[in-house]
Amino acid sequence: MLHFFVFTVAGWIHRGQQDVIDYLREENHVLREQLGRRRLRLTDDQRRRLAIRAKGLGRAALRGFSCVVTPDTLLAWYRKLVAAKYNGAPYRRPGRPRTASVIAELAVRMAMENPTWGYTRIRGALANLGHEVGRNTIKRILKDAGMKPAPGRGKRTQWKTFIREHLGAICATDFFTVEVLTMTGVVRYFVLFVIDLKTRQVHVAGIAHQVYGQWVEQVARNLTDPVDGFLRDMRCLIHDRDPVFTKRFADILASTGVKTLKLPPRSPNLNEGPMFGRAERDRQHGGGAERFVRSIRDECLRRIVPLGEGHLRKIITAYMEHYHRERNHQALDNRLIVPTAANENAVGPVQCRERLGGMLRFYYREAA
Repeated sequence: MLHFFVFTVAGWIHRGQQDVIDYLREENHVLREQLGRRRLRLTDDQRRRLAIRAKGLGRAALRGFSCVVTPDTLLAWYRKLVAAKYNGAPYRRPGRPRTASVIAELAVRMAMENPTWGYTRIRGALANLGHEVGRNTIKRILKDAGMKPAPGRGKRTQWKTFIREHLGAICATDFFTVEVLTMTGVVRYFVLFVIDLKTRQVHVAGIAHQVYGQWVEQVARNLTDPVDGFLRDMRCLIHDRDPVFTKRFADILASTGVKTLKLPPRSPNLNEGPMFGRAERDRQHGGGAERFVRSIRDECLRRIVPLGEGHLRKIITAYMEHYHRERNHQALDNRLIVPTAANENAVGPVQCRERLGGMLRFYYREAA
């Protein structure tokens, strides 16, 4: 009789639990239908609680439920929970420290400025400065900087190395355009200039609304005039790949000892390497020529409407006077190209010289 009563009570309790489970299953199913394909965003605490419960049921039992996540996901969460318990990463000591950025930059600089130096030579040069660096460390630093070993690095001269070695004997030439308002409408004029990469002096070689080979060839003759030619003391002239720079143009320059060098395609700035600052980059063709074009546009040409070719020539002439005698240049340590003695020694009142109606100004002291 007692056994029958126990079985009856147990069956009643089981039916009650089964009804609760059936209700929860149906409720879970309804919630999933409401969610549709939207992805649930669970917190780490919610994942942990579900993972603990899922481990007790097992994969086979979970497949009988309509879970918000798959059984494999629940068990994967549990494995991550166990792995986190034995994760010793927070207790590990830091590894070998990285090489100081100052030393790494110095190693890259030595490799760039001395293409034939190998890892051992660079290591010795660093040791002379009090930096003890391993050979393999130097190898890794140069590899991260995209530099080849010494044999390959020394076979090819970089543009910045070539220009730095020839400063004082190398110039660059380029065109820029100006839209001029004339009686027949807006006409595009081309301005050809040459810049000395060392002194920053600029010579406007020609202004025309049409440029062609013979015009550029005559410009080459003017630039190499033995009396007042801008290139009379130069040895190299850098220019882009514009077809207007003909072979005849190069031959005329070569006959006076000036060699022409074409820039590589799609390389207006030639800014190779992170070790050089703005002033150093500006000494390269792109940095020098392009910087001049930007200056004359921003400071002058974008702020005035040229009315004919004669007006354009007056504007450029006035700016060139300002550029050489009154404008400070960052590439020259923020100094003037042509300093005046009155500026350096005068102690009189401050005066202001204006050009182009006050668009360009220069402040100075008059000599007593």
